[in-house]
Amino acid sequence: MAECKEEKKLVIGADKSGFSLKEAVKKFLEDKGYYVEDVGTKDLENWLPFYEVAPRVANKIQSGEFDRGVLICGTGAGMSMVANKFKGIYAVAVEGSYTAKMAKVINNANVLTMGGWVLAPEQACDMIERWLTMEFTEGLEEWRKGFLNNAITKVKDIEEENFK
Repeated sequence: MAECKEEKKLVIGADKSGFSLKEAVKKFLEDKGYYVEDVGTKDLENWLPFYEVAPRVANKIQSGEFDRGVLICGTGAGMSMVANKFKGIYAVAVEGSYTAKMAKVINNANVLTMGGWVLAPEQACDMIERWLTMEFTEGLEEWRKGFLNNAITKVKDIEEENFK
């Protein structure tokens, strides 16, 4: 796979159900040369619920400290729901490599969420690598790039209206 096109640093978090997968993903990313800030759960004795972990990742991205984050719970859905409550966070729950890639290409997702009950570590690592190596609208036809750039503007308008 190609090298990451953004700075090689990520913020990552998980609840109890995503802990094991998070540990495997974190090791994979660190072995690839990424700086990974782990905001929890850091051990199973002191686990955190998804609704406490997702805001930690979202806040790190909102502050500009990180551009992208990874959240892992049982299915990825809970983390996605909470993360998307934060302005400027575009979290997508994914279960496959194509969806992970297109979450960046089509949706410009800055947070990838996944399920520790759903994915094997090898699949999760492949998904994250595909997401990290893509850019918004990369490889698309010019008409589709124009459409998606307009769509992102419209989504941000909706976001502004709803976060007043």
